[in-house]
Amino acid sequence: MIEIRPLKTLDEMHQAEEVQRQAWGMDDLEIAGVHVLHALQHNGAALLGAFDGERLVGFCLGVLSTGGPIVYERNTAVPLKMYSVMAGVLPDYQSQSVGYQLKLAQRKFALNMGVHLITWTYDPLESRNAYFNIAKLGAVCRTYHPHFHGDLGGINAGLPTDRFEVEWYLADARAERQLRGEVRPFTLQSLLQSGARLANEAPLNDVGLPVPSSSMANLSGEWVLVEIPAEFQTLKQQDFALAQQWRMHTRTLFTQLFAIGYTVTGFLSTPHPRRSFYLLEIGDYLQSPISNL
Repeated sequence: MIEIRPLKTLDEMHQAEEVQRQAWGMDDLEIAGVHVLHALQHNGAALLGAFDGERLVGFCLGVLSTGGPIVYERNTAVPLKMYSVMAGVLPDYQSQSVGYQLKLAQRKFALNMGVHLITWTYDPLESRNAYFNIAKLGAVCRTYHPHFHGDLGGINAGLPTDRFEVEWYLADARAERQLRGEVRPFTLQSLLQSGARLANEAPLNDVGLPVPSSSMANLSGEWVLVEIPAEFQTLKQQDFALAQQWRMHTRTLFTQLFAIGYTVTGFLSTPHPRRSFYLLEIGDYLQSPISNL
């Protein structure tokens, strides 16, 4: 049984180093080491671990930051949020709700401090992370950072480290319904029938890999769909040049969409063949009608 609790000892933080190595293929120059983790934890950071017995199998790190909703401290308005620096799970424990339990614990930690917004970054071409962050947790995104981390190794090797910066509004009614499982999943068919426009066609090449369109549809309408590869790491291994093409294609597309006021509010995948799509909408994304489709 997995137990979620704060990391307190140096030994537990040494284990967090190993989680980083295994989860992302990081080398020792790229990980957040024990001395960094200990300094942050000692000064109030949310350093939370998932334990299987005494073994650390996942952890998340969050720090307070400015730029969020107003929090009043001693009659002083402070724009606080939590920034989730990292969250990782050992490969053998992935897809077992360990990451979900960690994010719920991080959410509780923030709410107990009166903080109602958590932000973090992730690679927008990783469909599993997109489903988790957008569809399961109910985060939204309207910010794109090209080559955010600079050059990295491991699973990030060779490509620009472009990132979405997502916003998780902890007290938002839709996000709360999402966490309770009350939002009915929408389908590609229902979205297209309701007027959503597909911004980028992605036909399959001769070996069955999706290829980004050389032209993009007119970026207009209330809802827009953007297709990404369903298995980006597999595609990267099979055709690195195609992975580079997808990076630059989606960088251009998301940057344009965000600039004219669209926000990522949904994510879905279809089986047989598996395809993955972001849903973007324009207007007040915190009061979206999309869950009624």
